[in-house]
Amino acid sequence: MGVESCIQSTLSGEVLIDIEVQPASSRQGIVGFNEWRNRIQVAVKAEAKKGQANHAVCNVLSKIFSSPVTVVSGHTARGKKVQVANLSSQQIITVLEGLIEP
Repeated sequence: MGVESCIQSTLSGEVLIDIEVQPASSRQGIVGFNEWRNRIQVAVKAEAKKGQANHAVCNVLSKIFSSPVTVVSGHTARGKKVQVANLSSQQIITVLEGLIEP
């Protein structure tokens, strides 16, 4: 199983990605894939206070995908589900495979 295992398409056509956030990191961006939890690992420099890490995650991912990103669940947890607008699941898989080393 690869990165496609953490991507879901809803009945209304929205694409959701399971991610795991590493707040207060020294770097920002997609740093790997957790095979045990089937989640993309996203590191952000912001601390997990008052939604700062959630905001940073949305900013980082929206730059990577060149599309708006919103957190749809897991607002207070490290494990989150984010929605990427205007992209198909295959387009997202292509971007992620280019960023994550096997």
